[in-house]
Amino acid sequence: MRDARLGYLKSVGLRIGVDIGGTFTDLVALDERTGAVLNEKALSTPRALLDGVLHCVDQARVELADCRLVIHGTTIGINALIEEKGARTGLVTTEGFRDVLEIGRGNFLRMYDVLYRRPTPLVPRGRRLEIPERLGARGEVLVPLDEAAVRAAARRLRDEGVEAVAVVFLFSYRNDAHEQRAAEILAEELPGVAISVSHRLTQEWREYERTSTTVVNAYVQPIVDRYLGRFGAGLAGRGFRGQVLITQSNGGAFALEAARAKPVHTIESGPAAGAVGCVSLSQILGLDRLISFDMGGTTAKCAIVERGMVQTTDEYHVEGRPLRIPVIDIKEVSAGGGTIAWIDAGGALALGPQSAGAEPGPVCYGLGGTAPTVTDANVVLGRIDGARFLGGTMPLDAAGATRTIDDAVARPLGLGRDAAAAGVVRLADVKMALAVRSISTERGLDPRDYALVAYGGGGPLHAVAIARELGIPRVVIPPAPSTFSAWGMLATDLRHDLVRTVLEPLDRTDADWADARYAEMQREIEAILPGLGAPVMHRAADLRYLGQEHAVTVAVGKLSDWATLRGEFDAAHERAYRYAAPDVDVQLINLRLTVVYPIERPRLARGEPRTSGTPAFTTRNVYSSRLQQTVEFRVFQRDDLRPGDVLDGPLAVEEPGTTTIVDTRDNLSIEDHGCLIIQVDAFGAMGGVGGSEHRSPRR
Repeated sequence: MRDARLGYLKSVGLRIGVDIGGTFTDLVALDERTGAVLNEKALSTPRALLDGVLHCVDQARVELADCRLVIHGTTIGINALIEEKGARTGLVTTEGFRDVLEIGRGNFLRMYDVLYRRPTPLVPRGRRLEIPERLGARGEVLVPLDEAAVRAAARRLRDEGVEAVAVVFLFSYRNDAHEQRAAEILAEELPGVAISVSHRLTQEWREYERTSTTVVNAYVQPIVDRYLGRFGAGLAGRGFRGQVLITQSNGGAFALEAARAKPVHTIESGPAAGAVGCVSLSQILGLDRLISFDMGGTTAKCAIVERGMVQTTDEYHVEGRPLRIPVIDIKEVSAGGGTIAWIDAGGALALGPQSAGAEPGPVCYGLGGTAPTVTDANVVLGRIDGARFLGGTMPLDAAGATRTIDDAVARPLGLGRDAAAAGVVRLADVKMALAVRSISTERGLDPRDYALVAYGGGGPLHAVAIARELGIPRVVIPPAPSTFSAWGMLATDLRHDLVRTVLEPLDRTDADWADARYAEMQREIEAILPGLGAPVMHRAADLRYLGQEHAVTVAVGKLSDWATLRGEFDAAHERAYRYAAPDVDVQLINLRLTVVYPIERPRLARGEPRTSGTPAFTTRNVYSSRLQQTVEFRVFQRDDLRPGDVLDGPLAVEEPGTTTIVDTRDNLSIEDHGCLIIQVDAFGAMGGVGGSEHRSPRR
């Protein structure tokens, strides 16, 4: 990924990825004709998010009129959900089922947390209205829809001042007629109110999860719809005439209008793009097992990439609320550069979840922040050079950072300045290491078998300490890591996933039956995901032995081989649970179809190896987490490093947007595409402190 400062990128094949974070907005522009790439950052503008995007466009000096594609990841939906600042929402549901949203599954997501409380329903009981109607489990009409009751419910919700309504009827995934008609009536009675209908969002069974998913979609839809409408109009006002795509939580992208109607699919839109970028990186570097680690201004996110695929799930929870949609399996914690450190009631140092965000931001930004943050602590410890932040375009107030660490952390705890700042950094490292452990060790995966790919503005600063904590032997820092998520958007394919519950005995189905249903699903996807060229389709089926609760997903290759599915399921069950039951009947629960329209992915250019000499460096005092004291670090500029360079820590590598910290006993090498490869504890626990010699370039 090269930052091609060629003055002015102008091509009809310009593609732009935009990632709006809690602190910074990132933009990556790709000239598809030449492969040239520009990377830009600007402070996010929470009151008018598009302004931060346009600032990046101006800094990059690109013409939106020359751009054919903008791919955007948004956190608008998840922020509204987490902060409970969504629309005033009502729920229309089958008579007798309005309390499904509150009853849930009767379980505890945090089993041993005695203080755990279920999340407050997004729709209070008074706005959950019941309608006489009923379908049977196979979709047959048992009680006709009472249209007069729907109109009465609409009038009541209008009096309540709702901005959105969710419609969820029992067994609508088998027969959507009642939901369709109810939605028509609500649209007539409530003009301007957003209507979310369950069968348009998820066609899986389990009424609680379907209800929660539909309510979340309704809750965030007016906010996301307004934002994306302004986003599209703002780009058009600057001459953009191309197509806008929005990244989905599943790692794909879909059209702007689809995102406005189904914003629940964008809940993890931003973080998903970084994981998709790691998939491309794994293919470029030939690494089968990666842990993606993205530390931004507000949160840190991690996910597993294995054998060129990012792990996904369709049982996802946000703040205790289940979403029945395909989502990249991401763990997120409140440990970003802007996360605030504070002293709790017991006199102990605590971190987050509060964040300084972009306004006012960390104290060192000089924009009015007063609370100490992780970034302030890194500045105090010399890990960030305030004079060179963002390439020197945004000098930091190191004195202000020092004052806030002294006043808010060091003196209250009776610690020295460095010890206090190191405590903040250490606490952030531990929180992020726990997040990585939750998606690896806690799921039976050994983190020592993986490489940690670190990106975002804070990832390279903290990656080595986290890797050391977990025994991860290797850290990879991609080119331009602070804008890597936006680069990942350029690698995002047009994609949509559809799951349909069928609940049929497997022996009553055949290839023709399956072909008809997959064809119907494909037509439904293509209606909302128009793409160019031939789509790539991935089919799968969820099966279980009769009487079981949970299913096993089995890939479906050629439909002509449908008869072999039983044997493949037995084998998959054997692998997963160490036993199979070939004499027990099998039930087909769900059909799964993924339709992908591939987009040409950006390439990483190969760098020129060093032919003579050694890279230039300066020195400065930096706090070593390994030695727990300040020592002299060599400081290199990333542009000065070449493929084949090999360096021993302690050292720092600076570039616009971030700094990579390589501690004592760690080793850094530069691979052919410019990625930084750090071997953690390269010299063993008893090895000497490296850092004085540059090894000969390797070819």
